Amino acid sequence: MARLADRTSRNPDEFETIIMNAPTMETLIPQQLPLALEMRPALARADFMVTNCNREAVAWIDRWPEWPVPALCLYGPAGSGKSHLAEVWRARSGAASIAGSDLIGANPDALLGDDTGLVIEDADMALDETVCFHLYNMLKERGGHLLLTAQQPPSRWKVDLADLRSRLGAALVCEISPPDDDLLVGLLIKLFADRQIAPAPQIVAYIVPRIERSFAALTQLVAAIDRRALAEKRAVTLPLVRSVMEENQ
Repeated sequence: MARLADRTSRNPDEFETIIMNAPTMETLIPQQLPLALEMRPALARADFMVTNCNREAVAWIDRWPEWPVPALCLYGPAGSGKSHLAEVWRARSGAASIAGSDLIGANPDALLGDDTGLVIEDADMALDETVCFHLYNMLKERGGHLLLTAQQPPSRWKVDLADLRSRLGAALVCEISPPDDDLLVGLLIKLFADRQIAPAPQIVAYIVPRIERSFAALTQLVAAIDRRALAEKRAVTLPLVRSVMEENQ
């Protein structure tokens, strides 16, 4: 994968090629005025773009329920698609979903009910170790599965309970790494589409070599562009995008 320092060395024609091959390219033209509608990001499996940075994680989601162990942990930076994949798996498996911080002081039996699947989001931020341990054991006894999302792998979590540390050490662990150029283009198109915006190809080609190579940066930039366009009642044009990016440098 190209590193951040390498991205400005790409020939602009390469980005144009990537954009022209993007699966939703036909939605880019004609350019539309942004509408002040509630944003509803698509979370269907078909909407998730697969490249080298997330291919292994997607493969394990697709392989379910044939996981060799009860638990899978997806880790990566904020906005990397962990929650998207977790939602895909939750919809397929019928699993419940909860934030790691909501486990604190919870009753495992009441929390899990009769479910055989559970998603714990942001498990490395705050986690009741005893509750998590009991949930793991309950799911294992039922032949169910646990999916955890985090920014760090379980080996870096501060876990004092030895039994839980052992369970997490045996879990499947997949990293979702920062996006490559193909995914940057696809994500930009999707983030704009989620806001009812169809950017011209030259806008995407302008952004990609200049944006920080992170999912969070893409999300923040598209939100800022959308806010500016709505506030000024303008279409999303290259001058508007250039102005927003220069102000946020």
